Amino acid sequence: MGDDANEQANRPARKQQKRSLRTQEKLLDAALLAFSESGFKGTSTRDIAERAGVHHPLITYHFRNKEELWRAAVDRVFRRFNAVLGQAYSAGENETPRSRTASVIRAYVRSAAAQPELHKVIIQESSYPSARLEWMTETHLKPLFEASVKDLSHLQQQGIAPNGDPAMLFNMIRVTAGGLFALSNEIRGTSNLDMTDDASIDALAEMIVKIFLPDNQPEQISNLQTKIA
Repeated sequence: MGDDANEQANRPARKQQKRSLRTQEKLLDAALLAFSESGFKGTSTRDIAERAGVHHPLITYHFRNKEELWRAAVDRVFRRFNAVLGQAYSAGENETPRSRTASVIRAYVRSAAAQPELHKVIIQESSYPSARLEWMTETHLKPLFEASVKDLSHLQQQGIAPNGDPAMLFNMIRVTAGGLFALSNEIRGTSNLDMTDDASIDALAEMIVKIFLPDNQPEQISNLQTKIA
């Protein structure tokens, strides 16, 4: 009887916790969308509350202020994005360096397509220096940059990736992969390309792989045989 009584007493608390988590999820989704469209300064907490369909005071109940809400929303989308890249990298451990990197690029493109708000927020915050940009750079962008540049340097040494500054190469790949989805409305108008279409997403991924990881191994072998001869 004691256990049953405790169970009944705990049910309202669990229901409240679930409602609280659902409210936080709604606020984070709405905040990310609003910040990606209007930037931090152009977004009000009242607008976020209206998008989320919740009462405005709930924002300060769950998040102290707009800055904290922005960080929570950005942190969540980056963690999801990085998890996809990490899974792709781990899944390709037994593949050749080129195949593994190609798989990561494809995962990057598809994840960017699924979450265009991420690169929109990056563009919004990159417009001018701020503490938010510094935080986003140190917390999320720089770790990805450092790991990717190290891998690209190894690929260049193996003749797999094009020569040149690996930092520049990484940013060219990153902007090509994510920037097109951030600019999807403009691209639809100027180029009649639908960047939400699966075929366009796959075509972009394959084009990036072919450009930045040219499959020229047969040519390299032929050149090596010529030098030996």
